[in-house]
Amino acid sequence: MEHTEGIPRRRAGGDETDLDMLEVAGDLLSPLERFQIRFVRRTLRHGRLDATLRWFQRTIGQGWINHSIRNLLHVHGLERLPELDPHESYILVSNHRSFFDLYVVTAYLVARGLPHRILFPVRSNFFYDHPLGFVVNGAMSFFAMYPPVFRDRKRQSLNLAGIDEVGRILRAGGAFVGLHPEGTRNKDGDPYQLLPAQSGVGRIIHKARVKVLPVFIHGLVNSIPEQVVTNATKRGRPVHLVFGAPVDFRGLLDEPGSGRNYRRISEIARDAIADLAQEERAIRERTPRSA
Repeated sequence: MEHTEGIPRRRAGGDETDLDMLEVAGDLLSPLERFQIRFVRRTLRHGRLDATLRWFQRTIGQGWINHSIRNLLHVHGLERLPELDPHESYILVSNHRSFFDLYVVTAYLVARGLPHRILFPVRSNFFYDHPLGFVVNGAMSFFAMYPPVFRDRKRQSLNLAGIDEVGRILRAGGAFVGLHPEGTRNKDGDPYQLLPAQSGVGRIIHKARVKVLPVFIHGLVNSIPEQVVTNATKRGRPVHLVFGAPVDFRGLLDEPGSGRNYRRISEIARDAIADLAQEERAIRERTPRSA
């Protein structure tokens, strides 16, 4: 197995050779973006820096998030989760309704003992192309926001490399990666109508070959101050979080990698979330607003 800047590289099954973001970038990345990518990669190597960030995620990170939501949060289906082996990696797939979906779900799991290094791919704008983005990533998530996702068309090849890198990180073990099969935040008026699945998540799942855990969360707002105040006053909208059993991909992970296969894998992950959405709707309908 080869290594590039601390990130394991290898061929995954019968797939093409994994891409490396810095190798394929050429002049598509600014010096600041290159620095940030190299820095986060360095934190992913086993050692003192990695251990320090895990400690911060387990203490300060989960602490302030759980404190800000504890009066409104209701969790269902926890018994469906497998025992989470600290040496194995896992993918969490969630709907994407608010900016904070994955933060709340993983903070809840970390408070219950999840020891893994947590990562969420994030848009590159601001978080990787602005100096303050580096500060926010470190202070708010302890560098959980990685790798960057590029929106402009000329840098789409970098997204493929980022997807491959997530697969390598997961195969190395000890990682817990949150992904949204919808690809972008769903702003539709109906929270139970999910957006179409994007093939990138399927590519990661196919390359990583780890357990995929679905979850549906609903009730968060997109303002941290509002969420904190409504939690403190206990007058906010209840937040329901429903976990599902690991997703069965029906043999698709053993088939060769292809765009069609990746999309089908992502669709199955999305469908598992959609099933939980209907379960959450039934729970919400029979539960008083204050509960």
